[in-house]
Amino acid sequence: MQPTTTPLIVPQRFHGPPRSGNGGWTAGALAERLTAKPETPVTVALRLPPPLDIDLPIAESETGIAATHEGRTVVEARVDSGELAPVAAATLEEATDAQTRYPGFAQHPFPTCFACGPDRAEGDGLHIFPGRLADDPSRVATVWRPYDVTVPITWAALDCTSGWAAGVDDRPMVLGTMTAQIHRLPVVGEPHVSVGTLRSAEGRKALTASSLYTADGELVATAQQVWIAINPEDFS
Repeated sequence: MQPTTTPLIVPQRFHGPPRSGNGGWTAGALAERLTAKPETPVTVALRLPPPLDIDLPIAESETGIAATHEGRTVVEARVDSGELAPVAAATLEEATDAQTRYPGFAQHPFPTCFACGPDRAEGDGLHIFPGRLADDPSRVATVWRPYDVTVPITWAALDCTSGWAAGVDDRPMVLGTMTAQIHRLPVVGEPHVSVGTLRSAEGRKALTASSLYTADGELVATAQQVWIAINPEDFS
C-alpha cells in the first residue's frame, strides 16, 4: 500500500508547547500516513517544532515520507525493523498510587500540553500524569482511561509517559525521535496502565522507553524515544 500523501495538519488542540504540536501526536499522525498497519514499528524524527493549523505537505523521502513547511523538513517517518523491548508492567493499583506523585502538578514546562498538561479539562486533554512507582523509582506509571482512541492519540500517551521518566520537570525537554509499535488500539473507557523508564542519558539527550498495558497486564503498545533538552522559553 502506498503512503498517504494528503497534507498533515496538527490542530491547535493537539499542541504540546503552546505554539507547536505535541511530539507524540504529530509523530503518530505521520506514522499512520506511512503505513495503515499500526503493528508495524515506525520511527519518526522531529526536525522542527510542528506548526499548528496549517497544511504540511507530505512527500516521499529517501527512507520513507516527510512533512515539510516552507521547504524545510518538519518531521519524517520510516519503517523500522528493530525489536522494541517493553517496559515492565505495573498494576492498576500501583499506577493509581504513582500518579499521586506526578511532578507536573507542581511544576510543568508546558501545562496545557494535550497529553500531560494538568491545565487541560477532563475530556479535552489525555490526563497522562506519570509518577514514580513506590517500589521502583526508575519507572513511572499512570492510569489512562481513553475517551477517544486513534493511532496519534496512542502515540501521544506513550510519548509523554516517557518524558516524565526522563525528568522533564527538572530539565525541560522535547521529543526528538520516537519509534512505536501498536499491537492493538486501546479500548475507549477501559482503564489502561502507561509505564515509562529512562534507559540512558548523555549531554542534552535522554533515551527512554514506554509501554501501554491493559488493567490485566496485556501489552497494548510499546515505544522508545530520544528526548532533547531545550529552553522552554523558545517554545512558549
